[in-house]
Amino acid sequence: MSKRIDVKDLNVYYSKFLAVEDVNIEIEAKSVTAFIGPSGCGKSTFLRTLNRMHEVIPGGRVEGEVLLDGDNLYEPGVDPVTVRSQIGMVFQRPNPFPTMSIKDNVLAGVKLNGKKISRSDADSLVEKSLRGANLWNEVKDRLDKPGSGLSGGQQQRLCIARTIAVKPQVILMDEPCSALDPISTLAIEDLINELKSEFTVVIVTHNMQQAARVSDKTAFFNIAGTGKPGKLIEYADTATIFSNPSVKATEDYVSGRFG
Repeated sequence: MSKRIDVKDLNVYYSKFLAVEDVNIEIEAKSVTAFIGPSGCGKSTFLRTLNRMHEVIPGGRVEGEVLLDGDNLYEPGVDPVTVRSQIGMVFQRPNPFPTMSIKDNVLAGVKLNGKKISRSDADSLVEKSLRGANLWNEVKDRLDKPGSGLSGGQQQRLCIARTIAVKPQVILMDEPCSALDPISTLAIEDLINELKSEFTVVIVTHNMQQAARVSDKTAFFNIAGTGKPGKLIEYADTATIFSNPSVKATEDYVSGRFG
């Protein structure tokens, strides 16, 4: 069951540095939301607050609330590891575990969470997750071979399968196609369209066409200058952001006049 995310008055800090200021946003369940904006405007930082991933950087903290179906992920006593199993993350560069087989890569997150799983359940979970990542037909005959032997696009889909296997409700993707060729990029975009039938998907992308192709809603982030915090400038249906934005800076960015 995918879930919605409501962010209220969120400030993101690294020690004393305010990296992202005062974000309020509602991310709908079973939809694709894209974050766009120039480099260094805080969109990846903000994405990482949605599953408390930014806390792995020393000094990373937030003020405000991130609600997953009404439950604040930053309440005292909430376990960040549990949060990250509910809200999975796919990174910019494919990062399968190089010494592990394809099968073990898919199961890595499940085992990391300490879940005991029978062999037959493991086999069916591997197949279901790889099918969910549109990778099964390409790798079903070499599940015991290392994940590092796959192409870049296949490795990224393997990482998506690993994320799906944990059965999250939300999948965050931080520029998942920036290291991939156009054919692999298209495969990932097709996959994102399929994933939203089951998951809430949030994607950071530098690629305007990608945001326009895959997302239902788009959030534009910007920054006033070096050393200033990133801010959410405008958030609307993707069609509106690209054809009729209400803020001049959004229009300048999506039309390629800066950024």
